[in-house]
Amino acid sequence: RIAGITAMLQQSLEGLLLEGLRTSNVDIIRHCLRTYATIDKTRDAEALVGQVLVKPYIDEVIVEQYVQSHPNGLQAMYNKLLEFVPHHCRLLREVTGGAISSEKADIVPGYDFLVNSVWPEIVRGLEEKLPSLFNPGNPDVFHEKYTTSMDFVRKFERQCGSQASVKRLRSHPSYHSFNNKWNLPVYFQIRFREIAGALEEALSDTLEEAPAGSSYCLLATHMVWISLLKCWSDQMFLPLLAHRLWKLSLQILARYSVFIGEVSVRPISSENTKESKKSVPVSRKESSVSLNPSEDQGNGSSPESQPLPSISSTQLVYVAADLDKLQDQIPDVLEMIKPKLEMMGFKNVSCIAGALEDSKTSLSACVPTLNNRIIQDLSESSFAYLKSALEVPRLYRRTNKEVPTKASPYVDSALKPFYRLQNEYKDILKQPMIHQWLEGALSESTQKYYETVSDVLSSVKKMEESLKRLKQARRSATSNPVGTNGGMSDDDKIRLQLAIDVEYFGEQIRKMGLETSSIKSFSALTELVLTAKDQSTAEQS
Repeated sequence: RIAGITAMLQQSLEGLLLEGLRTSNVDIIRHCLRTYATIDKTRDAEALVGQVLVKPYIDEVIVEQYVQSHPNGLQAMYNKLLEFVPHHCRLLREVTGGAISSEKADIVPGYDFLVNSVWPEIVRGLEEKLPSLFNPGNPDVFHEKYTTSMDFVRKFERQCGSQASVKRLRSHPSYHSFNNKWNLPVYFQIRFREIAGALEEALSDTLEEAPAGSSYCLLATHMVWISLLKCWSDQMFLPLLAHRLWKLSLQILARYSVFIGEVSVRPISSENTKESKKSVPVSRKESSVSLNPSEDQGNGSSPESQPLPSISSTQLVYVAADLDKLQDQIPDVLEMIKPKLEMMGFKNVSCIAGALEDSKTSLSACVPTLNNRIIQDLSESSFAYLKSALEVPRLYRRTNKEVPTKASPYVDSALKPFYRLQNEYKDILKQPMIHQWLEGALSESTQKYYETVSDVLSSVKKMEESLKRLKQARRSATSNPVGTNGGMSDDDKIRLQLAIDVEYFGEQIRKMGLETSSIKSFSALTELVLTAKDQSTAEQS
């Protein structure tokens, strides 16, 4: 019987409340809501408002065709939804204390129409009438829809009358339902595949050059930087995925570190001057043929048996230049990440900085190997010509050649790799790095040059002594090794030529901005040729 009376009362209350809302009669609305509260049916009143007042408006505003056919259709739709509260809920909010103008004495407590009437209907309308809203298939579109929707949620929260109301909204089942509809893990997976796929393609055996305008030399490093920028760009970043994007950023840097380690041990291919500024694509098949054809024929089908792809000298320099630049730009990554994390309320920036410093340390660990490879390559390129000192005796022995006055051509040829390093790469390499490589390579090649010259002088000395013994044995003038040019012997010409070569070599080193004292073995080399020359002069006199 009580239930029947309650039902009848509720039915008449519904009619009265709707009449009050239709005529904007505050007294009727207040009276009805108080009565609803008295019979403990506040939720029924909120549901009634949702069905009769909110639902028709929502169904009229949320139209998928409109959203899809207009450039800013979604934003326009959300703006219209936000207009509902000030236009159609003003009286309800005044009566229930949800508006600033509400007078405390006349407030009917216990109601929250925005949370319990308006919001559930909005979510229902979006889920039922706009299902494509939550589709993560196109990540760019998804990102735009998600950010626009979250902006709408924030604006709706601001319409709530109090922090308590916002708290009720955030704990409402429909609020969770709406947030859970956005499949952020799938969105991230699509983005991950995008970034990782493009990066892996760039980190290929073929070391392609970076596109024009890039601050890097190689496409691989360019893509590493682009990938990092993408992770934290406004077009990709979402606050709820910050932890995943941070992890991906560290993975990108770690992957590049591994790549540099692999590249650093590749065999160096020969390249001519014309090709020096172009990328030198070397596939695994090509490199195996050029490096070790005999082994490749037997088990070429096995990936393990294939030799490493080769790398050109130019590419090796590019790798070093890029690695150095990327290390310099690591702090920029922190500056890029920091505002995004601070916006989310994340305070432990030192933790992020420390992890990035670890990544930088990992990259730095690749530098010594790279430097050694470049120094070794420069040294070998130079010594390939310096060993021509072995040919000097052949040029003078029994050729009746003039007394030498200028350096041999091989010295200039031996210096070309160093000049090229200084001139061609000065815009992409720091001077201290060039200086370090020059010093290291010149020290190595000079040491080998010293050994070569020493061998030549020993050989000349032995030959000279042998001829002297032969002369004494025959006691004949025909065996006199002295040439016709001013009385200088062929052996002395050889010694003089080597002394001139070494002196010229030293002059050119100084012209490069280096001190010969910092080049290992150079002082010993100078002493070697001068001593040989002086001894010869002394013997003759």
